Amino acid sequence: MAAAGLFLPAQGPSEVAAAAQALSLPAEAFGNDPRVELAWAMKAHQHAQVYFNLISSVDPKFLNLTKVDDQIYAEFRRTFRDLKVDVLDPEELKSEPAKEKWRPFCLSFQGVVEDFNFGTLLRLDCSKDYTEENTILATRIQFFAIEIARNREGCNSLVYSSAREGVAEEVASG
Repeated sequence: MAAAGLFLPAQGPSEVAAAAQALSLPAEAFGNDPRVELAWAMKAHQHAQVYFNLISSVDPKFLNLTKVDDQIYAEFRRTFRDLKVDVLDPEELKSEPAKEKWRPFCLSFQGVVEDFNFGTLLRLDCSKDYTEENTILATRIQFFAIEIARNREGCNSLVYSSAREGVAEEVASG
């Protein structure tokens, strides 16, 4: 899987442990430390890879991403009733008017969803994998809200079906 154009060097257990420890410290402790940026990129890449593998392996309509999926989905669709989630327009996440609408939504999950504002990679077109062209940075709660909607509304089913077809073809030819 190509993940957002991030081609990270292989990391050993000690580097991963150090990165995880660094990510637990307050942001003020670092300024613009490139090691922290690399640690964040590694964690975001790993999260993206795990999530894509999950929706490729399990029918997404049966997935629960958090303990509060129902609450996230209800509030998301109440706030963003007409937001098209299959193919996202970056302006719906990043423009000033969008940010003003997203900010109270995101803050309403502070203390409810762990790391609700942590930077996370989000696919723009849910029928495709993570690539540099198909990825945008979002907060974790935006990721959860959009991916829960994609799962419940059947948008991620194409990824699962394609993966199942690929497995069936391998079995038939092998």
